[in-house]
Amino acid sequence: MSETHESETMTHDENHAEESGSAEDRAARLEAIRQMALADELEVPAECEEIVDALLDTIRQRDEHFGRFQELGAEYQNFQRRASINEREARTSATTGVVQALIPLIDHFEMALTQDPEKVSAADVIGGVKLIRSEFLRMLSSYGVSPIDPKVGDEFNPNEHAAMMQHASEGVEPGHVSIAMGMGYKLGDRVVRPAKVAVAPEAEGESSDGEG
Repeated sequence: MSETHESETMTHDENHAEESGSAEDRAARLEAIRQMALADELEVPAECEEIVDALLDTIRQRDEHFGRFQELGAEYQNFQRRASINEREARTSATTGVVQALIPLIDHFEMALTQDPEKVSAADVIGGVKLIRSEFLRMLSSYGVSPIDPKVGDEFNPNEHAAMMQHASEGVEPGHVSIAMGMGYKLGDRVVRPAKVAVAPEAEGESSDGEG
């Protein structure tokens, strides 16, 4: 049984090798015919001349299509290269703009640090901090960033506010901001960071449908 299987395997391998060899030989012969036709060295009967013309036309079309395919491949590679370069340049340009906007703020800090602590009052320090803060917000505004600055009594907005805790406050209705704990920011319409707030809870014994 083993010898039979081995014999079948060898026969299959031999047949496969013969088929591969014959396919390669056929491809070589066809290529030789094509080259002879292109060189006008192919002798054919008069009744076969149209077949040779069709063969030559097919070869020309093949070569044209292949050349165009190579051109498209090169154009696509160039497009990818340019797109990658443009993306890097755009990223660098955007970063450069942010850095240039931040440098004046650093200058303000440097000026503040050069002040004589013994000659500067607390009011001067606070005034300087407010100035830097105002300049920083102005810079953010130039990039489309706007603050989310809820006030006590404003209705709680889950899209822009983050409820950190519940806190009852006199005069503040349930579901409204009772403490503004930290500003939030938006980039255009997108919330970058929600404002932190405390929310006034419902009065004890009051249900959501208003029944006692």
